[in-house]
Amino acid sequence: MTLPSPSRYGPRTIALIGKFSSRDVAEPLARLAQTLDERGVTVLIENATAQMIGEYVDLSRWVVCGYTDICERADLAIVLGGDGTMLTAARQLAARRVPLVGVNQGRLGFLTDIARNDMLSYLDDLLAGRFTPENRMLLAADVVRGGRIVASDVAFNDVVIDKGANGRLIEMDLSVDEEFVCSLRADGLVLSTPTGSTAYSLAAGGPIVYPTANSVALVPLSPHALTNRPILVNDRAEIEVKISSGTDPRVHFDGQVTLNLQPHDRLRLRRSDNDICLLHPPGYSYFAMLRQKLHWSERPRGN
Repeated sequence: MTLPSPSRYGPRTIALIGKFSSRDVAEPLARLAQTLDERGVTVLIENATAQMIGEYVDLSRWVVCGYTDICERADLAIVLGGDGTMLTAARQLAARRVPLVGVNQGRLGFLTDIARNDMLSYLDDLLAGRFTPENRMLLAADVVRGGRIVASDVAFNDVVIDKGANGRLIEMDLSVDEEFVCSLRADGLVLSTPTGSTAYSLAAGGPIVYPTANSVALVPLSPHALTNRPILVNDRAEIEVKISSGTDPRVHFDGQVTLNLQPHDRLRLRRSDNDICLLHPPGYSYFAMLRQKLHWSERPRGN
């Protein structure tokens, strides 16, 4: 998605989305909404967000609505929370490509650029169009059973196949662009976007992938053969995973939607036609973010 030039782009309707459970984290959203309102911006509050903060703040001044209305009306959405909240918003708004700004509520997060205490100081830059847009890919997946698609979903971070609660290894056949790659016996398989390379994929030994790289990472989970290693494939590849055997296999989309699989099911993945547009504040650097979050270049304590 390409945004108009900064001199012409100024959002007039902004949606606020968050995950809140107390006054301490609800009141920052109210302050943000009030400040935007004073700047002449129409403020939309997402339904579930409004339900969570309604007992702490007066929402009567702003429009409470669902994701459908946000897709139709919002120039962008500001998401207050962690990466999970950003994933939820991204999945809901991807089809209409509503740009997202992430405000971190204080925990480790790779998708939320702005600290909560700094959010108001960035408003001038945001409203003047000085944030930088960056497109991030999504994965689209179909579950095929008996030649028929029985489920479909998308993922911003990753699609994960795992062995379920039974604890036994599952066996999978992996193909890329209709070419057989290997049979894999493992606890599961992570299929990750570049954005998701710093999530489950990283914990499973996968590579950190620059977010705009055109690739998908295939990362085995505890493979039976130690020679099974992560693979990067082109983002335009057609990926298929056939469940050869397994007692309780499952597939997870961004850790938010889970579907049960059966032996002989096929999971077919491809790059989605829709991208996510993230808006980064002036001075944003992906590598600076990695240094901060992963504590790179720090001296050992005591030296």
